[in-house]
Amino acid sequence: MARVKKGVNAHKRHKKILKQAKGFYGRRKNTFRAANPAVMRSLRSAYAGRKNKKREYRRLWIARINAASRANGLSYSKLMNGLKKAGIEINRKMLSEMAIFDAAGFADLCETAKKFN
Repeated sequence: MARVKKGVNAHKRHKKILKQAKGFYGRRKNTFRAANPAVMRSLRSAYAGRKNKKREYRRLWIARINAASRANGLSYSKLMNGLKKAGIEINRKMLSEMAIFDAAGFADLCETAKKFN
């Protein structure tokens, strides 16, 4: 039985890691031994970053809604409670967009929420 040599597979694996390390600083971009842990860490950070992005956007939308609702005489929590009681299901992203681009429509929603508080 012929012996199996791993050179081809190792070369493929190394090339894949070095391709992902493009743009890194120093030896991390062109030496497998330095690039491998850097790439693994960057992939972990990218995964976490995708989760954090969702949190950050939600925080931004809530801050915008809160500012706009306070301009209409309501706190954020009162607005959301009133909308829920009124049966108006609109997500925070759209509420934020309305607060910025459709102030009149947002004011109407605030009035509706006031009635149900």
